[in-house]
Amino acid sequence: MTDQLAPLPPTRPRRVPRAFTPFRHASYRWLGAALVLTSFGGGVWVVALVWEVIRIGGSASALSVVSTAGAVGVLLPALLGGVVADRVPQKLILLATTTVELLGVALVAVLSFADVAQLWHLAAVAFTAGTAMAFYYPAYSAWLPALVPEEDLLAVNGFEGMVRPTIGQALGPAVAGAVVGAASSSAAITVAAVAYLAGLLVLAMVPLTAVRREIATPDPGADAHPVRAVLADMREGFAYMVRTPWLLATLLFASIMVLVMMGPLDVLVPFLIKDRLGGGPGDHAIVMACFGIGGAIGSLVTGSLPMPRRYLTWMNLMWGVGCLPFLVIGYATAVWQVAAAAFVIGVLFSAPMVIWGTLLQRRVPPELLGRVASLDFFVSVSLMPISMAIAGPVAELIGLRATFAIAAIVPGVTAAVAIVAARLPEDERAHPLRD
Repeated sequence: MTDQLAPLPPTRPRRVPRAFTPFRHASYRWLGAALVLTSFGGGVWVVALVWEVIRIGGSASALSVVSTAGAVGVLLPALLGGVVADRVPQKLILLATTTVELLGVALVAVLSFADVAQLWHLAAVAFTAGTAMAFYYPAYSAWLPALVPEEDLLAVNGFEGMVRPTIGQALGPAVAGAVVGAASSSAAITVAAVAYLAGLLVLAMVPLTAVRREIATPDPGADAHPVRAVLADMREGFAYMVRTPWLLATLLFASIMVLVMMGPLDVLVPFLIKDRLGGGPGDHAIVMACFGIGGAIGSLVTGSLPMPRRYLTWMNLMWGVGCLPFLVIGYATAVWQVAAAAFVIGVLFSAPMVIWGTLLQRRVPPELLGRVASLDFFVSVSLMPISMAIAGPVAELIGLRATFAIAAIVPGVTAAVAIVAARLPEDERAHPLRD
């Protein structure tokens, strides 16, 4: 008698690691690739621009003029960017902003190779690129929920939180430094332009999606005067923020955190390393690399895990507790201690950013997401220059250790106040986001 073969057990589809689930969707594969390319181009551009200023004989003051032009370009239209993101298909906005950045960088490359670049050229391009960024961020944030399902948003934000420090803040600047050293700032700027061009071509492959505002509800102000319509949109965004306790409390807390910690991190740490620890630029680079690596790891791990049940509480507590290592920095006796503290700050600063981005995309109504994202962006960029401006005078007045102590303690206290005052535990129990 012939033996009968037993039927094979049904095979389970191979489970994709959570961090990579967004890449099951072709649209996000294209968008993710475009993000990597443009982040790389941006990282190259930042460093190449510095050396181009130096090449044309500019001083530290000249570099400050260029940097300030970029910051002003970001800040002025930040709130308008959210209005546009809620009215215009986001793909078109991203194509337009990337094209603007590409043309600006390419123009500087041509001027640099021709040896006719001037400071005002660089400042004008920096201002234009900053303006493009102000429109890019809210449009990008508002577009994601239309491209990937809700359950994949945490993984998306985790991937993006990993890309920016590794590609934009590490690989891009490293390549720029190598190209400047081996060739010239002109060549490095050209590398940035090529990266932007590649990113633009890949971005064009992402499908065009309808504005989610039009899907959600008809626009009652469609026939209003454009200026009145824009002002009405801005008022609507502010009104939503004010009447939404979890959003208002977190933004107020985040504004205080940015104010007290960014200046010490960016301005005071280099002087601490140089004056108290006997270090140099290489030591500062190591410290900032540790901060970036910590941010990448924190983002990737958070994006690989399910959304916490107590997502609002954990998010605010991680930000608050994540500033405590500033105490270690203030009392450090060796550079490695500063580097270790920077790593922990990076982990606990970036991990809740993943939760925050996902929270906005899942709980803010689609027709308001661009404006709320622009409010978030405005809070971040508006207070950073103030924090950097006051860090030095405050440290001279009360001392480095006391200034770092403020950066360490105030965010934790403010986070606790925000959690209690806005009743965040009750809110997260009423609106679970667990996948």
